[in-house]
Amino acid sequence: MWRDGSPWGSQMFGEKVGGGPDVLIWMEVSHTILNSCGGVWGSKDEGRGAPVGLPELAMATRSRVGVGSGDTPPPPLQLHLHSTPASLSILLSSRAVIFGGRRGLPRLFVSNRSVGWGLSLSWPATRSLGISVRSPPARPHRGAGVGSATSRRGWGGSGAGGTWRRRNPAAPNGAGRRAAQPGVTTPPRMLQRNQKLLLQVASLLLCACAGLRLLLPRCLEPTSGRPWSEASGGRSSPEPVGESTLGSWSQRLTGEVPRRDQTGVMKVVHLDMKGAAPRVSYLEQLFPLLSRLGADAVLIEYEDMFPFHGELELLRSPHSYSKHDIERIQQLAAQNHLEVIPLVQTFGHFEFVLKHEKFWSLREVDRYPSTLNPHAPGAMSLLRALLGQVLDQHPHTRWLHVGADEVFHLGEGADSRAWLLRHGEDVGHMYLNHVREVVTFLSWRHPGLRLLLWDDVLRRLPPQAVQESGIPQLADPMMWFYDPDLDTDQIGRIIAKYAESGFRSLWFASSFKGSTGPAQMWPPLSHHLSNQLSWLRVLRALQAASSGPHIGDSHPIRCQGIVLTGWQRYDHYSVLCELLPVAVPSLAICLQTLVAGEFTEETKKTVMELLGFQNINLESSTCQGDGMFPGAEVYRLIEQVKELKETGLKALEEDSTAQGWFSPYHRKNRFGNPQNLEAFGRKLTKVSETWESLLPTLQMHLGVVFYANTVDEWLEEHVLPQLEPLRAMVRDYQDLLQMKGKPGGARPGEVVLNPQVMPTPGPGFRGGRSRRESPGDGSFGG
Repeated sequence: MWRDGSPWGSQMFGEKVGGGPDVLIWMEVSHTILNSCGGVWGSKDEGRGAPVGLPELAMATRSRVGVGSGDTPPPPLQLHLHSTPASLSILLSSRAVIFGGRRGLPRLFVSNRSVGWGLSLSWPATRSLGISVRSPPARPHRGAGVGSATSRRGWGGSGAGGTWRRRNPAAPNGAGRRAAQPGVTTPPRMLQRNQKLLLQVASLLLCACAGLRLLLPRCLEPTSGRPWSEASGGRSSPEPVGESTLGSWSQRLTGEVPRRDQTGVMKVVHLDMKGAAPRVSYLEQLFPLLSRLGADAVLIEYEDMFPFHGELELLRSPHSYSKHDIERIQQLAAQNHLEVIPLVQTFGHFEFVLKHEKFWSLREVDRYPSTLNPHAPGAMSLLRALLGQVLDQHPHTRWLHVGADEVFHLGEGADSRAWLLRHGEDVGHMYLNHVREVVTFLSWRHPGLRLLLWDDVLRRLPPQAVQESGIPQLADPMMWFYDPDLDTDQIGRIIAKYAESGFRSLWFASSFKGSTGPAQMWPPLSHHLSNQLSWLRVLRALQAASSGPHIGDSHPIRCQGIVLTGWQRYDHYSVLCELLPVAVPSLAICLQTLVAGEFTEETKKTVMELLGFQNINLESSTCQGDGMFPGAEVYRLIEQVKELKETGLKALEEDSTAQGWFSPYHRKNRFGNPQNLEAFGRKLTKVSETWESLLPTLQMHLGVVFYANTVDEWLEEHVLPQLEPLRAMVRDYQDLLQMKGKPGGARPGEVVLNPQVMPTPGPGFRGGRSRRESPGDGSFGG
């Protein structure tokens, strides 16, 4: 049925009088008539009609038959198929040529002039599906018409070829047509053959369109904005995508991004690689999920996971990424609408460099490896080499984060103290001088590159000093606060200070993991959600001001984006925080809250459907359901570890039987009553078997996501400290059972003391008292 309710085929044919033959077939599965390669395929006088969307399928086939000249065959026909998610074009015929498509994707054209038709398959960013069949421009010597080169931008209109109009179905034998131009005829058999051919091709392509729409991978979708190949580097910020209906998880893997962006700023996920760096195979699964959750970019802090080479090769971890891995990460990001923003520390948190003896001379304080000495010979040359290698591997990045946070001990070294005395400045100016040198070098080496830096030092410096340093023209501050309830007044004052300092834009940094304790194993969901809601209040207040917070003649300031930090270690030497798969639910809640601008039941439902959960309890930080997200197996196994640590071993130690008949003293002296131990032994065996069976499964699934060093470290931190005492308890329990109550050593109450250290009896002492005697039987005198 048509959209107007008429039956199939009732409005199938229309005609054109005059000009060369032209045939148009249009099939639409879309919200709009599609544009293709700079032109709208369709007639001007047809109108666009009402929208038709999936799963409805509407097909309108109209053939407009013109009149040829003599025995001249009609011009070859072209069939154009339009859909998403890739720039892919195919012309089917006996001859094929492959051209480069958008962002390097293939574009295949096949044509055959002798047959007289062709096919073009394209996948533009309109997220719609359609097919059109038309004849190409007629050659000049065969007469100009609608098919001329000048009509390519839009079919229809008037000219030498005449105009299109619909046939009146009630008119017999085509009554109501315009009269054909004199001397122009069309071979009837050829017209019939072309019509049959077009209808057959259209029927086949209708099935092909539906199949391609479902089967083409999401990775072929084009990014919104500029392609990566543009000289300016990177693509523009992704535009918000309209709200879409959520389907099943399997459908969403190849479907659209369920975005309802209410904030209008970039949302960036921080990946901290200085601990528990995931394998690239895991990122292949994670990046599509991040895109569907609403992320626009990933901020990657490589540290020793970057493949440094040459003199910097000693900085590499034994499990560092290869150059191919770095290229693959960027390719995966581009396929999933994510920009890659590298983060390279250049001042504080420089432990991964300064821990090596070769660079000890570059420390601000000799015994501390955290802060770089900005005055040491070779300090800037080291940074230039380090930054150069990272940027060479990221030629398309628009942003670079230079760190510069928590610059502990700055000004305490001998070189810094001498500089302060010589220049009569303070530590703040010393900090600004070094940061200015770094950002100036980067701006000179990579014009157009925008730089980012943490703001914890900047916020304490006078606005005039910051403005005079020139940093606001080259970099943006990134404000980070991870508390659940932010002091919005304080943050407002800091933003006003940055506006006064000359910054045009800034970034906010919230947290989805790694900020509630250096040894935290499980992220508190309500804590991180409250942190996002606090930042949303700040963002709304900033956007509510028409020109942003500013003072005097300073320029307005705006928020460029929000970074959700996910710290894996507090510094290079600390233990691991929550692993990334464990924090995926927290990340999903935080991201969707930022996208929607609030956390509602609808937001919660979206997260549950995307992750495959039946319910999410924010207060207990638990999720019900098996989960269907990358790393869900690791999530569930670590949840078991958490529960066993809270209930298993602790419950055994607090058991009354264990306290009365299986105390450390009983275990040491191999002395116990088997009758009392058997009931406790059943509990002990059950807990022990659970841990023992959990260990190899956990080790296997952790190994799928992480490298061996991470697996070993996490197990030694969280599993072996629980498992080894359990194994010792099992051994002691089995030994006590085998004793069958036989004394294995000193019994309780019969501790043998060393006679050499026994105290001298005092006056009135009459010797040892029997255990059966009472204190009032005269055993003790005095």
